Amino acid sequence: MNLLLCLFFYCNFSVNIIGEHVDYCGYPVLPMAIDQCILLAVGRNEENSFLQLRNVETKRYENFKCDMSALRIDLPQNSGPQWYNYYLCGIKGIFEQIQQSNNKPLTPIGMTVALSGNIPPASGLSSSSALVSAAVLATAYVHQSSPLDRKQLASISARCERYIGTQGGGMDQAIAYLAKAGCAQFIEFHPELKATPIQLPAGVCFIVANSLAAKNKAASSDFNERVVECRLAARIIARHMEFSNWRGMIRFVQLQEALQCTLTELEELVLKWLPKDIYTRVELCARDLDVSDEEFEREFLTVNTRHMTQFKLRQRALHVIQESLRVAKFREICEQTSLGSPTTKNQLQSNGVNGKSNGSGVNATNGAVRDTTIDSAKQFALLSQLMRQSHESLKKLYECTHVDLERLIALSDDAGVGARLTGAGWGGCIVACCDSMESSTKYIKMLKENYFKLLPSHLIERYGINDFDDVVFATFPGNGAELFELNC
Repeated sequence: MNLLLCLFFYCNFSVNIIGEHVDYCGYPVLPMAIDQCILLAVGRNEENSFLQLRNVETKRYENFKCDMSALRIDLPQNSGPQWYNYYLCGIKGIFEQIQQSNNKPLTPIGMTVALSGNIPPASGLSSSSALVSAAVLATAYVHQSSPLDRKQLASISARCERYIGTQGGGMDQAIAYLAKAGCAQFIEFHPELKATPIQLPAGVCFIVANSLAAKNKAASSDFNERVVECRLAARIIARHMEFSNWRGMIRFVQLQEALQCTLTELEELVLKWLPKDIYTRVELCARDLDVSDEEFEREFLTVNTRHMTQFKLRQRALHVIQESLRVAKFREICEQTSLGSPTTKNQLQSNGVNGKSNGSGVNATNGAVRDTTIDSAKQFALLSQLMRQSHESLKKLYECTHVDLERLIALSDDAGVGARLTGAGWGGCIVACCDSMESSTKYIKMLKENYFKLLPSHLIERYGINDFDDVVFATFPGNGAELFELNC
């Protein structure tokens, strides 16, 4: 039967330290890989083209089998995708890539896959993206495609998740492949994917706490609604600025590049050209975009956002711009030393479009050297402040928090710990920043006592068995996807 057993150790669920909901607008983010992982065991069978999937959590996830020569992804209309659909997305994406590269049809090779993961789904730690990315890596390896580098794998994986209906920007997939142990990654998407290692300040420890309020972003329209609103905002401002190609602009990074302005200047344009709290579909079509309702639906709306009739454009745009400024500032603080020596020119580059400074987010080419050395205590306080500001923006401008997330944030505030929601929101996790392992241990103990031990009994029964260590934990930057092979 020609079976080859391979272990694909996918070490990399991830947490985004700062930069939420900006990747699909083209702006950089600052995630890191964490210790928790997906582990795949894959058997290769050239005698057939069947995929057999088995999740070790058999009580929660049903087995799945299909013929990959007739691969299809069936999405339910009124609920979230089945877990195996994410794996199918990865297979579909790599099949298309191989066929395009070889310019001929692909003959699928049978695969038997067992998988295990130690992060709850819909927790905001890239569990679905990790599954898609693992499927891409495993399928590419089994089918012995032409060597693909990590950037190519990340780009393919980002496209794959759109088969499930999610209009993401590629952050989760990028960190899945580009993560390096010991540092976070400053990931840029424009004009091309690029990852820059960022050394986090000595002693700083990040804590992840899962609210256990789960909302699958592919199962609702909330995530895609925010993408739609950002695209509309960029298009409308481009029209007001009378660009000849305004109909082709849907990302703020395109708009900023065309304007040759800083993010601060772009923020002023948002306030000028998007003054209203709420825009209706009728007025957007008739006045702001000059399109029919059918054209509007075709150009801007996804299957699960066609119901939208009202849009909050200014609020969403302000979050994206201000959050991108926070990402640039966070990076700058991390790159400052606390040893009394001046920082280097490269460390203090503001990531601006066309050389513009003040943290505008893309392609820095200039910037003055200045001594901004600060002591470690002030450095930590500034980082914590940026994380807290990020959460307030996500709560008030992006409206993607949840009552249980707010409980965790309130407890963090009382403890003097900077924290923010991480991931898409509407549930999932917070990420918090402590200045030492000692303080992180105290913080985790406090959360266990005041949040996790007060959860409903069925959650305590499931997660309390190991003192909630699976849902609240300190973490350090890890590596990206790894592959191990065993011949049998």
